Amino acid sequence: MASADVTILGAGVFGLSIAWTCQRRGASVRVIDPGGPGAGASGGIVGALAPHVPENWNDKKAFQLESLLMSEAFWAEIETAGKLSSGYGRMGRVQPLLDDRALELARLREGGAKALWQEHATWQVTQTPPGPMTPPSPTGWYVHDTLSARLHPRQACQALSAALRNAGAEVQTDGELSGKVIHATGAMGLIEMSNALDRPIGNGVKGQAALLDFDAREGPQLFVNGLHIVPHENGTTAIGSTSERDYDAPDTTDDQLDALIETACTALPGLQGARVLERWAGLRPRSRSRAPILGVHPLRQGEFIANGGFKIGFGMAPMVADVMADLVLDERDRIPDGFKPEASL
Repeated sequence: MASADVTILGAGVFGLSIAWTCQRRGASVRVIDPGGPGAGASGGIVGALAPHVPENWNDKKAFQLESLLMSEAFWAEIETAGKLSSGYGRMGRVQPLLDDRALELARLREGGAKALWQEHATWQVTQTPPGPMTPPSPTGWYVHDTLSARLHPRQACQALSAALRNAGAEVQTDGELSGKVIHATGAMGLIEMSNALDRPIGNGVKGQAALLDFDAREGPQLFVNGLHIVPHENGTTAIGSTSERDYDAPDTTDDQLDALIETACTALPGLQGARVLERWAGLRPRSRSRAPILGVHPLRQGEFIANGGFKIGFGMAPMVADVMADLVLDERDRIPDGFKPEASL
């Protein structure tokens, strides 16, 4: 490909998903990332696609809901085109309710889900949650929602990369910029913007996670004591993650991960004794507004930005790709005001 209609800098989930949607709409696409697909936070191991609680509705929650509902078809198309599994499965999520106040809120949110999620998914307060793993609940009650899904982040990036290459796009470690340029460069991109503007636009928040040799692939993910416990389709189970603003090294694990594993095993005794297959650490891009930053790049005239996925990037990716393709290819702006760069400036 001598030149491309769209060049995307960054082969994380935002960059690759936007590339796929642009390619599907007929644009020629080049993705450039020195580290290759999933080299940053998108190459992690947890993959909890979980919704915001169904209350205090706003544009961010509505955008995420639409994206989560798009996800099944989006990842199925990727898997067919790339002939690789993303690990996607809409398996739902179970959360133990720890006290009477949590139970009261959960019942209120049950009504909120009926009004906001409508027939698409349910949020149910129950004493008999599904799945092979049931964490202890002090109240005896749980929330089971059917909107949450799982995927394996690293596998999903590889599946996207394969789908793009099979469709004729370039995914490479270097190359010439041509056409419309989109910066999807993750934490480093946010840090560079903050330094250039001499004010905080966003930063990298370190997360540590572990992958265990524990097979619960047919069950829902769990959210217990602030931890995500995610059974993957390949027979492993991921737990994560820490959220660290201060750290010595962005990509090394330490005793904080040991404590996280211990907390998970206490919350779910069935995990005790499971072999740790992998310890992972990386920087997740968090914008100052906590929402994704999508739109015209504030520092690079005529170029675009898609960044700030933080903990919800994979769940947001299908809809992010859709609105960014609208903007870049058709000059049609459907991006919520709270996601535009000026909201974080």
